[in-house]
Amino acid sequence: MLNATLKELSAQLAAKNISSVELTGEYLARIERLNPSLNAFVALDREKSLAQAKSADALIAAGKSSLLTGIPFAQKDIFCAHGWPTTCGSKMLANFVAPYDAHVIEQFNRAGAVNLGKTNMDEFAMGSSNETSYFGKVKNPWNTDAVPGGSSGGSAAAVAARLAPAATGTDTGGSIRQPAALCGISGIKPTYGTVSRYGMIAFASSLDQGGPMAKSAEDCALMLNVMTGFDPRDSTSLEREKEDYTRDLEKPLVGLRIGLPKEYFAAGLSADVAQAVEAALAEYRKLGAVTVDISLPNSQLAIPVYYVLAPAEASSNLARYDGVRYGYRAPEYGDLADMYGKTRAQGFGAEVKRRIMIGTYVLSAGYYDAYYLKAQKLRRLIAQDFSAAFQQCDVIMGPTAPTTAFNLGEKSDDPVSMYLSDIYTIAVNLAGLPGMSIPCGFGSTKLPVGLQIVGDYFAEAKMLNVAHQYQKATDWHLRQPL
Repeated sequence: MLNATLKELSAQLAAKNISSVELTGEYLARIERLNPSLNAFVALDREKSLAQAKSADALIAAGKSSLLTGIPFAQKDIFCAHGWPTTCGSKMLANFVAPYDAHVIEQFNRAGAVNLGKTNMDEFAMGSSNETSYFGKVKNPWNTDAVPGGSSGGSAAAVAARLAPAATGTDTGGSIRQPAALCGISGIKPTYGTVSRYGMIAFASSLDQGGPMAKSAEDCALMLNVMTGFDPRDSTSLEREKEDYTRDLEKPLVGLRIGLPKEYFAAGLSADVAQAVEAALAEYRKLGAVTVDISLPNSQLAIPVYYVLAPAEASSNLARYDGVRYGYRAPEYGDLADMYGKTRAQGFGAEVKRRIMIGTYVLSAGYYDAYYLKAQKLRRLIAQDFSAAFQQCDVIMGPTAPTTAFNLGEKSDDPVSMYLSDIYTIAVNLAGLPGMSIPCGFGSTKLPVGLQIVGDYFAEAKMLNVAHQYQKATDWHLRQPL
């Protein structure tokens, strides 16, 4: 059952070959056995999960189930879930228990799914390696000396190690796609605004977007069917008709135009990753696709633009953690200003402090125009590059990350090198486009390589079709580490 697709699990549950209580129990037992060595989960509640599973079994017995009813899912610990700890990987929220459900959690609850537990993550989603969590580093299931990627590293590791059939993640600059690539699973960041951010703890509000992480593109499509939808509580939620993201999965790829940005195959890309990506492109040509050389001339500006805009928004969003209303408060202080200072100094980790300081600086008087405003103008140019590229192609492909998973601690003292891990993913967030990563092979160190697929706005169904057809022709997504 651990390798079954969501459709297969649903069929087994519908046929009464296994109950949701039994299935959930199997995963909880596997988590109990393997999580101590991976640290993928930070919150588990056996009673809550099994109670949900029991309710799901009742729905199935009454003939009121949907496709995901009774299937357990891991939830990134950035989504508020009523009665569950919601820590965002931070000491600041270490004791916070959510009093309400995020929209994404509500959607899974309506579908009758089971919350298997909350997964570890970089603190406030700030990181590319899942080493900044207050609750300790997450290990890559393929090699526990390596990082799983971040910030959704806990979700990626959980799916790769078969601790959960699938999981939710969030992506601000690549935080679904990069860990999906490093852990050898599939993950998609949908078009900005298609998944509600209500109840999703904010890092950078104009960039954050929730999405699914699973073994296959088809599983991601089934999850997107549940996760998307208009939510009036989120001012950035797009009012669009619900889509069936599985509708185009079986379409042939004959005539598909794949754009290859020259900037994604230049210096900085490791040879083993390039080789795996080239092999994947050759497979696509066999499936009838054609490749087109394109250029994204402003893509080299994506990282500096992102590390002005994202910290600026983080500085604003994280101002609410002051020890007054909720979250951590310093145990000893003099006056109110002293409490603010000590609470934030003690409650936030080093990477979060770094980004708050950068963000406060670029928003300060005298620097706003020079940095923040200029970055917003460059963001528009980056989006225009993609618009021009989609006049020549249907999807854009390239590596998800420049290397396979690096070792734990390898880049901890070099923030710039760490930031470069997201060099191919960040521009997609800045433009608000959908992007996904699927496994396409292994590097020289026997660690997974991810292929990134980028589509035009609202082209998720097309991207999932492109990914699914590749996965029907290959078996990289079926490989597992444990």
